[in-house]
Amino acid sequence: MPKKSVQLSGVVVAESAICSIDPDEGVLMYRGYDIAELAERSTYEETALLLLDGDVPSSEALEAFRRELADLRELPAETEEAIDRQAGEAAPMDVLRTAVSTLRETTPAQLISQLPTIVARYHRRREGLEPVAPDASLTYSENFLSMLHGSRPSERDARAFDVAMILHAEHELNASTFAARVVAGTGADLTAAVVAAIAALSGPLHGGANEAAMALFERIGSADRAPGDVREALERGERLYGFGHPLYRAYDPRALILKRISQELSEDAGEPNWYAITEATERTVFEEKGLYPNVDLYSGSVYRYLGVPNDLFTPLFAASRVVGWSAHVLEQQADNKIIRPSAEYVGEPRREFR
Repeated sequence: MPKKSVQLSGVVVAESAICSIDPDEGVLMYRGYDIAELAERSTYEETALLLLDGDVPSSEALEAFRRELADLRELPAETEEAIDRQAGEAAPMDVLRTAVSTLRETTPAQLISQLPTIVARYHRRREGLEPVAPDASLTYSENFLSMLHGSRPSERDARAFDVAMILHAEHELNASTFAARVVAGTGADLTAAVVAAIAALSGPLHGGANEAAMALFERIGSADRAPGDVREALERGERLYGFGHPLYRAYDPRALILKRISQELSEDAGEPNWYAITEATERTVFEEKGLYPNVDLYSGSVYRYLGVPNDLFTPLFAASRVVGWSAHVLEQQADNKIIRPSAEYVGEPRREFR
């Protein structure tokens, strides 16, 4: 059933073999593999290669891809300069968009490797800290958290981050992916398509929902206050982020996994208990509105437990989703036709000038 609040809802604009969603059963699959299985048994690097190539890679192909990703993590000098010039004053997504636009003749592997480096360098520079160089001996997730914090993460934290990246890697024709395919359809290159996708993701109706949800939880402050504060917010007509979805009519499968991770991370994290606040908010919203959570509700608390600042949530969304954008660009390029929909005219009928 198309949603009236979502333009082009229910309209099929492309054939794709990358991702499928069952909105009634709450099932998300990458290349035919259930997201729950991938989150349990795969890694972000393996999932990325699966999305790009269409099948689970052999151990030899995966190892070669890991080495390629590790070797590509360093940024060009021009990109580093662009980040350093803006780090003290520009918003994270603005810097990410500008930095990616300085990359030339990019490949999917380069983008997968370098977006995390951009995010980490930006954060270190704005905090007045020296950037931490990428470490080719570390996994994707270990390397990012090391570059962000300046110390190697625990195995648990690295795995939690890795699963979060898997869950955000792809989600069919969302607004940013559609933007990437539209740009790719004009014959523009991968870099241009990804810059367009980042611009689309920067809009608050697409990216930023987990940041907004986290701001609500900070305002609530404790699980005991959550039911009353949430009901008051609903009575005021305030929009609560992290609930409902243009597609899912069931529990977002990504939210189920992130909820479990958030609970595990909360066990020795002290106060405030972000998991407990989020869970109390979830229960209250379901009682009052019958809405299920989406991927954004629990991802914020997971990132906070991993020491990620709120305003880096959306850049990390981009760092993960860049593999999905790249897979869609490659699919668009393989059988390209320019995307040019029509509009129904509702203006004045023909009339005489003067």
